[in-house]
Amino acid sequence: MKSLYRRYRPTKLAEVVGQPQVTEPLIKALEQGKVSHAYLLVGPRGCGKTSVARILAHEVNGFKYEIEDDYVDIIEIDGASNRGIDNIRELREKVAIAPTTGKYKVYIIDEVHMLTKEAFNALLKTLEEPPAHAIFIMATTDAYKVPVTITSRAQTYTFNLVGAEVMLAHLKRICEQEGIKIADDALEIIVKRGGGSFRDSLSLLDQISSLSNDAITKEMVNDAMGIPRNDQIQNILDACASGDFKQATIYLRECISAGIKPETLVDEMISVIIDNPSPELLPLLAKLPEVKAPYAEAKLLVALADASGISSSRPTSRPSVAQAETPVEPPLRNKPVGSAMDAHLESPNRELSSKKVPPDTTAQHTNSVFDWQSFTTRVQEMNDAVYSQLVKTQHEMTGNELHIYPRKRIIKTILSRENNKRILTDAAGTNVKITIHDENDIPSNVKNDETLSKLSAIMGGEVINDGGGNPF
Repeated sequence: MKSLYRRYRPTKLAEVVGQPQVTEPLIKALEQGKVSHAYLLVGPRGCGKTSVARILAHEVNGFKYEIEDDYVDIIEIDGASNRGIDNIRELREKVAIAPTTGKYKVYIIDEVHMLTKEAFNALLKTLEEPPAHAIFIMATTDAYKVPVTITSRAQTYTFNLVGAEVMLAHLKRICEQEGIKIADDALEIIVKRGGGSFRDSLSLLDQISSLSNDAITKEMVNDAMGIPRNDQIQNILDACASGDFKQATIYLRECISAGIKPETLVDEMISVIIDNPSPELLPLLAKLPEVKAPYAEAKLLVALADASGISSSRPTSRPSVAQAETPVEPPLRNKPVGSAMDAHLESPNRELSSKKVPPDTTAQHTNSVFDWQSFTTRVQEMNDAVYSQLVKTQHEMTGNELHIYPRKRIIKTILSRENNKRILTDAAGTNVKITIHDENDIPSNVKNDETLSKLSAIMGGEVINDGGGNPF
């Protein structure tokens, strides 16, 4: 039994659906007897190029077109497997022989762009001085690969992908003729997945036509074709937009476990973002086209990480329990020197270095009380990804301003993003201003603690603190 796309292949130019810019000029040219010696049919796969080439080859000769017929004056050549100069030389030798039964000897060269440079040069000679009885109909999906010397000697007709409404109406007519019971929304899925290609759309319809003797539903089509539900796609995108990479990966695993291919997920995600664009998802949109085999799932994971605000250049791990439960608190300067030094040495988030001190930090430092642990807990409740970066920083409170000092540039980049900084501001409260410093900056109290520690080591004893963090 023939497949649907073969059974419903057009046999006349008037039966070709969705390509009036091609069929109407050709019909008028045939009516007026204006036949060219060379045609170039250009367009995406599955849009009717080969069908039109065969129909045209029959109609210029007055042959009745049957799908399975075989006229010796119509020669089809696959450019992909007959691409060498020897193949074209053989063609040139035979093209001089007069047709047997028809008026013209027609050569259909499919995927002509696959010919070699030498083969094109040999073909060019024939196109420049063709026999009066020879017609060349060339078809290609990549017109830019065909030399200009060839295209300039042929009439070029450009095919388009068929619009969704035209394709839907065409599939409905076929379903009625075939007795296929299918819901409109299920048919719309096939149209969308077919991407404007008649061959792809009819192949999909053929595939799902046996799913049920009753009406085929949208859910059946989704399951059969491995297409994610709208809510599954939206959940992944919402998690990325909020910077929640962990939740995004959970949703991704659910889809993969259900048998949905990463490439299918990517197609659906791109469609949703384009239909409802938002600034938060534009970075993801830039990465999604790169997700393809091999390792499509890994590439999609990296794209989600980047869109969620996590660097893909180095894995980001959740902080240990000890780190999470031991927040950094700046030591008060009126404490004994030993206390300040102990706090500095025991804190897992302290980092001794000779980095520069931010301008005017020493002069602005006060003994303001800020509950850092409660602050980080609120951030964790709001967004786990932001929390995992926040606990890798040092901090200092001056008045009502909370200074955050990231250890690395990527941490500053993540925390400084508009959405993530809004989370920090909401968690800190409306009366607290948040400033995120460069990775080279360190809190003034850490600088002073280092000075005391070095003096103590040099003097071999205790160094007295004047209460302002300065030794004397």
